[in-house]
Amino acid sequence: MEKDYGTFLDTETVRFERILPGTVELVWSFLTESEKKATWLSAGDVEPRIGGKVEHHFDHTVLSKESDPFPEKYADLEKGAHTSGTVTEFDPPHLLSYTWDEGDTKFSEVTFELTQISEDSVRLILIHTKLGSKDEPKIGVGAGWHTHLNILRDVLSGTEPKGFWKVHMPLEKEYATLLPRS
Repeated sequence: MEKDYGTFLDTETVRFERILPGTVELVWSFLTESEKKATWLSAGDVEPRIGGKVEHHFDHTVLSKESDPFPEKYADLEKGAHTSGTVTEFDPPHLLSYTWDEGDTKFSEVTFELTQISEDSVRLILIHTKLGSKDEPKIGVGAGWHTHLNILRDVLSGTEPKGFWKVHMPLEKEYATLLPRS
């Protein structure tokens, strides 16, 4: 779906919107509970308060039953990856924001907004900002969130997700064309 693509709002910010099945409480649980978060993004706790710690333990091999070899570019992630952050906004079950450790003392910020739009559907808006000026990381972030959000929609729908890398790698080429030019 074309509207699944993230939109770069400026040179350091990408925005995604998805309509997901369920209630805001259900989707919230997939954003904040480690066991559920691990099915579409990463395992790791979200401490439920402003100033709380956010943990991400990535294991892309558990996101799909498909055989999905790691591309050479991301071979360093084959044994998993870890990042953490700090909760900056917490208003359950509608708003969650936290910093994302980019390494080298740099932090970006991710915000999830949830709105119940019908009895059984939720609008999720994700904004990832402070991405820096380099194109390559922004391409990876765009393709990464796109792929992870598709997996979340599949999990909530009871559909088996496609292999992460099978989806992600072609999307990197597409996101390279979507970057804003300064």
